[in-house]
Amino acid sequence: MCVACWDTEAARLAGIDPCHCGAPHTLRAYARIDADLRRREFLGGAGAVVGMFAGFGLAPRMARAQTPGRPLLLSNLRFFDGRETIMQEGRDILIEGDRITALPARGQGPEDAERIDCGGRVVIPGLIDAHWHSTLVGVSQVVALTQDVGFLHLMAGREAGATLMRGFTTVRDVGGPAFGLKLAVDRGAVAGPRIFPSGAMISQTSGHGDFRLRSDLPRFPDTPPTHIERQGVAQIADGADMVLRATREQLMKGASQIKIMAGGGVASLYDPLDAIQFTEAEMRAAVQAASDWGTYVCAHVYTPGGIRRAVAAGVRSIEHGQLADDETVRIMAGEGVWWSIQPFLADEDANPYSDPAQRAKQLEVAEGTVRAFDLARTHGVPLAFGTDILFNPDGAASQGRQLAKFARFMSPLEALRTATGAAGELLAMSGPRAPYDGRLGVIAEGALADLLVVDADPEAGLDWLDDPEGRLRLIMKGGRIHKDAL
Repeated sequence: MCVACWDTEAARLAGIDPCHCGAPHTLRAYARIDADLRRREFLGGAGAVVGMFAGFGLAPRMARAQTPGRPLLLSNLRFFDGRETIMQEGRDILIEGDRITALPARGQGPEDAERIDCGGRVVIPGLIDAHWHSTLVGVSQVVALTQDVGFLHLMAGREAGATLMRGFTTVRDVGGPAFGLKLAVDRGAVAGPRIFPSGAMISQTSGHGDFRLRSDLPRFPDTPPTHIERQGVAQIADGADMVLRATREQLMKGASQIKIMAGGGVASLYDPLDAIQFTEAEMRAAVQAASDWGTYVCAHVYTPGGIRRAVAAGVRSIEHGQLADDETVRIMAGEGVWWSIQPFLADEDANPYSDPAQRAKQLEVAEGTVRAFDLARTHGVPLAFGTDILFNPDGAASQGRQLAKFARFMSPLEALRTATGAAGELLAMSGPRAPYDGRLGVIAEGALADLLVVDADPEAGLDWLDDPEGRLRLIMKGGRIHKDAL
C-alpha cells in the first residue's frame, strides 16, 4: 500500500481514489518487475549472492553441534594435552556443550554418548597465535592506509574463516579494529577463531604506530585524526595524560589487553629500529589504567633499552625482542615477563618490503632471532608463539608453517606447547577482561573444547602444519565441529 492510502475512508467519502496501487497500469508494472526479478534470481541472483559471500570467506560454514542432551566422545586416539611434552594414550575425551568434561579410560565413557572414532590419530588442543592482526593481515599496507574500512572488514572476515581452517581456534589480536569481527565470530555470523582484541596500537608521535607521511607534519591541537586513527588501527598519544586516555578508550571498546609501541619497527618508515619510544612515565600510565581494569600491557619492542624500560614500567609481555642481550633477558626472567616471539628469519615467509630502509631493519632483526631463542632457553623466559604476519595477504597461509619453524630451536612438542598451553597461560593474564570463560590451549577437564584431530605424529616433527587441508582431519571449536574429514 502506498503512502496515499493512509486516509482511504475519507477519500471514499469524497468520491476520490487517491491511491493507484490497484490500478490496471500499476498492476501490470508490478507484474513486469516481479517477472524480471524472478528471472534474475533464477539466472544468477542466488549464485551471485553465494559467490559474493564465498569470495570473501563469509559463506556460512557447516558447524555441526552435538546432539542435544547427548555428550560427545572422541575415542581411539593419542593426545598431546598442551602442557606436558609427551604423548598420552589410553584415554578418551568427553565433551559436553563447549567443555571437555572428562578424560575417561578408553572404552569407559558414558553409553549414551555420541562417539567419534579418531582412527588411532592424534588429538591436540586448538592452536593459538599470540601475535596476530586480524584486520591487517589480509590487505597490503597501502590498502590499510587508504581504503574504506568496510573493505578491510570484509577482507578480515574472509581471513578469519581461513585462520580457523588452519587449526588456529584462538588469536590474540595485537593491533587493529577487530572488535566488530570478534562480535560477528562470537555470534556465529562469520566463521573464525576466538579473538582477544587489543584495539588500536598506542604510539607516540614518530613512533611505530605513527603512519603519517612527513608532509603531514606538523600536527596542531585542532588537527583532525588521521585515517588510520579513525579506523582504529593506531592511536597517537603523547604525555602520560594522553596515554592514559588512549588506554581507557581501548578498554571502553572492549580490549582484553593493551598494546603499546615501546620501540622502533620494521613496517614503519620513519622511526629507527634502535629508537626507544614512550617515557617510563607514559608507559606506567598505560600499565596503571590496564591494571585498574584487571588486565595487562604488551609492548612492541626489539632492543635492550626499550625492553628494560618496558619491564621497569610493568609491561607483562614483550612482543618481538629479537635484539635483546643477555642481561636484558635475565631481567625479563626475573620479573616473570612473557616473551611473545616470532620466527623472523628473513626467509620466503617474511613480510614483503621493497623500501631499502625497511629491508635493512628486517635483516637486522633476522640476525638476532636465533640468539633470542638461545637466550630464552638459557634464562627460562616463558615463550608464546606468534606470527605477526602483517600487510601480507599471500603470507597468511604460512601461519602453520611459521609454527613449524619453532622446532628448529626446540623439540617439536615444546614448540607445539608455545602455541597451546603456554599461549593459553599468556592469554589468561587478561583476567576479568578475558572475553571467554574457560581455559584455552589444553586438553583437561573444564577446558574449552577446542580440539584438532591430526593425521601426523607431532612428536616426530611439525611439517604437517603446512598442510592443514590434508592433515587436519577434524577441527572443533567450543564443542562445535567446523571440519570433519575423518
